[in-house]
Amino acid sequence: MFTQTTNRRGVRSRLVGLLAGPHGVDRYTELVDPMWTSEVRATVVRVRRSTPRSVTLWLAPNHPVPFVAGQYLTVTVEVDGRRHTRCYSPANAQGDQVIELTVARHDGGVVSEYLHRAARVGLTVGLSPAAGDFILPTPLPRRLLLIAGGSGITPVMSILRTLQEHWHGGEIALLYYTRTLADACYREQLAIMPDVTVLHGCTRGPGGDVEGHFDERHLTAAMADPDAVYVCGPTALAEAVRRHYPAAVAESFAPAPLVIPDTPAAGRITFSRSGIDVDNDGQPLLNQAEAAGLAPQSGCRMGICHTCTRRKVHGVVRNVTTGALSTEDDEAVRICVSAPVGDVEIDL
Repeated sequence: MFTQTTNRRGVRSRLVGLLAGPHGVDRYTELVDPMWTSEVRATVVRVRRSTPRSVTLWLAPNHPVPFVAGQYLTVTVEVDGRRHTRCYSPANAQGDQVIELTVARHDGGVVSEYLHRAARVGLTVGLSPAAGDFILPTPLPRRLLLIAGGSGITPVMSILRTLQEHWHGGEIALLYYTRTLADACYREQLAIMPDVTVLHGCTRGPGGDVEGHFDERHLTAAMADPDAVYVCGPTALAEAVRRHYPAAVAESFAPAPLVIPDTPAAGRITFSRSGIDVDNDGQPLLNQAEAAGLAPQSGCRMGICHTCTRRKVHGVVRNVTTGALSTEDDEAVRICVSAPVGDVEIDL
């Protein structure tokens, strides 16, 4: 009888891999079942749409996917025949076998709009190992203030749930900002979470515990003199918190402002592995590669996850978020935030 256990043994066999030819055994076994593969994949086992702009998915992976509360995973989804990769933070406690992801729908977002519209039980997605430094220190702070904006609640929920499971014993407060109360994911779960002070802030309507966008009064209302502050959300929220609490640990899911070059775009880009070269239009290499018909793997598209890292054979590129120049040959660059300056050859 052919079982998943049998398949995993086969996957590990070099002989089977050789007999399977150039595509490898995975390309054949996945035709029978997408989960019969040595790659990490997960099946959606439950779907919930609890707010107008979000969808929560529960994923059962075919291999363990360990993570520390607060980290993110890269998730690969096929949309209209093309694979797209994005970064999402689990909302469940670390150590759980089933992974819980809540995805906020962004207008024009290929993956978020697809999942919000079409996610269903049985959908298969790809997963990559956990990454990120938005994690609590050891020993744990006794007085912890967590601040979340929008979908930034997901890593915060993972931290809260992990602390609840292992009994933190200290004081915990949460400031959670959304457009309206109806947009607040996990509102019911937070309301019954013991030993956590939760304050909601509504930025586009009444009904919150604090009014408007973050300011110092909110910080005082939630917790005076915290030992540690962690904030996850839009860049504006992270920056506002750090102005009042410079030591705050911040994670932002919005790209930094682009640095506009002083001179017009010039030169040509050579995608050496594909045998394609194009005129440089000044956009990041990832955009220009896609415009040329290539489909390089990418993730966050803002220089965070490093999924799109490729080797720059030669030439100069400018980081569009910092303005820094990369001038060395044979240098790894993140093509989502690297714009060519003159002629550039990239191993793609």
